Amino acid sequence: MTRRGWALLLTMGVVWGVPYLLIKVAVEQVTPASVVLARTGLGALLLLAFVPRAGGFRTLRGHWRPVVAFAALEIVAPWILLSNAERTLTSSTTGLLVATVPIAAVVIGRFVDGQAVALVRWAGLVVALGGVALLLGPGAAGGDAWAVAQVLLAALGYAVAPIVADRRLRDVPPIPLTTACLGLTALVYLPVVLLEAPHPAPDAAGVLALAALGAVCTALAFVLFFRLIAEVGAARSTLVAYLNPVVAVALGALVLDEPITLAVVAATALILVGSAAASRRSGAVPEPAGLARAADALSDVDDEPTPDGTAGQSKSQIEFRS
Repeated sequence: MTRRGWALLLTMGVVWGVPYLLIKVAVEQVTPASVVLARTGLGALLLLAFVPRAGGFRTLRGHWRPVVAFAALEIVAPWILLSNAERTLTSSTTGLLVATVPIAAVVIGRFVDGQAVALVRWAGLVVALGGVALLLGPGAAGGDAWAVAQVLLAALGYAVAPIVADRRLRDVPPIPLTTACLGLTALVYLPVVLLEAPHPAPDAAGVLALAALGAVCTALAFVLFFRLIAEVGAARSTLVAYLNPVVAVALGALVLDEPITLAVVAATALILVGSAAASRRSGAVPEPAGLARAADALSDVDDEPTPDGTAGQSKSQIEFRS
């Protein structure tokens, strides 16, 4: 991997590890629906400038049903669940729980698509679930089982959405798809936020958190992610999934003084190791299912073999990690 590739990879690991911290700051001052609206609305507006270069929204013609389904599974439901959960959960715990997406992907692949699952992947699933169990203890999740369940439901959505993209959105360019999904989500939550009025005005920290979520962690993040895929390929770009939880835990401790207990350290190790094993394919570099595998076409590598010996994935498989 080139220096540019490593730089982009590390940058994305930080950019997509920061949202948990920013959401935690934001939900202390505004409602979860307001957080989702601000993030998606600003992100969509900023990405609009890139849409014409990618063929415009006409590329979505004939695909609106799967686009809506994809948006619902990737953004509409997960982002409100995560924002609501962080009203009680620490940002580090939320980031760790989202890292369990590969677990859901393994189960879904086995029982929905009938995919064979090697023993090492089942072992990884059990190990990662052990990490989740540690997070359910009073020292980590504060005993709030419903908040944990909301994050796990979000992770389930993240695992199912790529199936929709792979089967119904293969020929849709990533930028118009991303922008449309963000815009649709903003339209869903606009009336919710209006009905919740009046809203207390957030302070400077809250405003900055919302602005950073939309501009940096959403709009800029996807532009950088497409460049990362063009630089290192779709398979290697998925390594970002293993950096995000570490960043989330570190920032939670450094900025919000969230405690790093023995349970959190152990859960971090179990979830990352278990998820890596659960998403491993025979003879392949671990490729977590919980990350976008979009935009291969941006680097003309649609037919480039990946480490598991298969051709490059669909350019439309975008996933919007918190």
